[in-house]
Amino acid sequence: MTALDLSSPVAVVGTGTMGQGIAQVALVAGHPVRLYDAVPGRARDAADAIGARLDRLVEKERLTATDRDAARARLTPAGTLAELAGCALVVEAVVERLDVKQELFRALEDVVGDDCLLATNTSSLSVTAIGGALRVPGRFVGLHFFNPAPLLPLVEVVSGSATDATSATRAYETARAWGKTPVACADTPGFIVNRIARPFYAEAFAVFEDQGADPATIDAVLRESGGFRMGAFELTDLIGQDVNESVTHSVWQAFFQDVRFTPSLAQRRLVESGRLGRKSGQGWYDYRDGAERPDPHTAEPAGAPAYVVVEGDLAPASELVEMIREAGIEVRQEDERDGTRIVLPGGGRLVLADGRTSVEFRDVVHFDLALDYRTATRVALSHSQDTSRRTVAEATGLFQALGKKVSVIGDVPGMIVARTVARIIDLAVEAVAKGVADEEDVDTAMRLGVNYPLGPLEWSRRLGGDWARAVLGNLHECVPTGRYAPSLALHRHAYAAGKQEGSSS
Repeated sequence: MTALDLSSPVAVVGTGTMGQGIAQVALVAGHPVRLYDAVPGRARDAADAIGARLDRLVEKERLTATDRDAARARLTPAGTLAELAGCALVVEAVVERLDVKQELFRALEDVVGDDCLLATNTSSLSVTAIGGALRVPGRFVGLHFFNPAPLLPLVEVVSGSATDATSATRAYETARAWGKTPVACADTPGFIVNRIARPFYAEAFAVFEDQGADPATIDAVLRESGGFRMGAFELTDLIGQDVNESVTHSVWQAFFQDVRFTPSLAQRRLVESGRLGRKSGQGWYDYRDGAERPDPHTAEPAGAPAYVVVEGDLAPASELVEMIREAGIEVRQEDERDGTRIVLPGGGRLVLADGRTSVEFRDVVHFDLALDYRTATRVALSHSQDTSRRTVAEATGLFQALGKKVSVIGDVPGMIVARTVARIIDLAVEAVAKGVADEEDVDTAMRLGVNYPLGPLEWSRRLGGDWARAVLGNLHECVPTGRYAPSLALHRHAYAAGKQEGSSS
């Protein structure tokens, strides 16, 4: 099954931001496009807006004037649904209400032919439920574009329970012909991206709610240590707190209130107060004229230790050993089988975040996971109230000697990056095990859909197959609500990875 022929008309129903973006993508690809909106005059306004964007593409030399004129000639506002007859594909981008979408597609079936592909751009509703009332449900599929559709490459191609394989394949190939990167997935709450991305927001909010750190510090650690493009607080301010919370709530409800997807009370209060982010002028941050962005907590300069003792290989932080040597600090290395840590001159220990709190140990400082310790510009430390001042100062001075800013946060288990990455890996592994998508598509979706620095499965391979399971196991002991309990799929993943690592050693 191949992509739709470029001579085949494509219709877009709903002319908001997403609808206009999808229409522009199909138009630039070469299709005749018909726009329809239930509000009179809105389709004409949307066509004018798309035309203006095409003008800007010409100004930026991304489109020729000839191609722009041809595209404009192919764009037609429709006054009624009946004018969509003869279309080969109709993509819906209306309000996220199941009853509205079902009614729309029932009406479309009376207009278009039985061979017309029907698609929804829903981000959180069930594709199966939307298409369940159709006379020909096999031709119904999800085509979930990401905003802004003309710029972001990812499209999730979602097969509902009744979707024919030929329909899914045609939708997939059409998206690819439009210059997009499609990924195939089953109809599950949140599909790939909105399912697996929930911990990125949830864990940041949980650290804040537990008084571990303020939003500016958490965001800085996620960016400068975790390698994420944006922190969770600034990203949800950009998305809109109401929009982000709505998706979280929808996924939580769709999973029968699974504790792993529980919405944030702090975010609920933000939405209730009308602080929706950039669009309202206030969210986690203040965007009003004259408002200053708060700085992340950064420790004062401390002296570097003269030497350290490295016990074990430091596992995911092993590159620190050479970095410490390069900083002119003596490294005394010992083979320690019962743990991996850095012992400081005062006798205190520096341990990679593993899901436990520092209060469980004597004179310990935890340091957070980094995507790449060489390129990271900030590292988070945490300690208990019983950790000696000397140990905290030596740990701070050590990372500062490596050229890192240091943020000292509260003694929260798993810190910031480690707990976030461990939970993302767990949900990704589970999604693959449950047949939502394959490993390659999961990694592609998370890199392109939400700009993660690595796909979750690739991240797991770098950290070691048992790393996420061990961190979540410790977190589950600290917070035994079920939120951090490693999935059965992650246990199996860790076992299989352990066997593979053992056979290759």
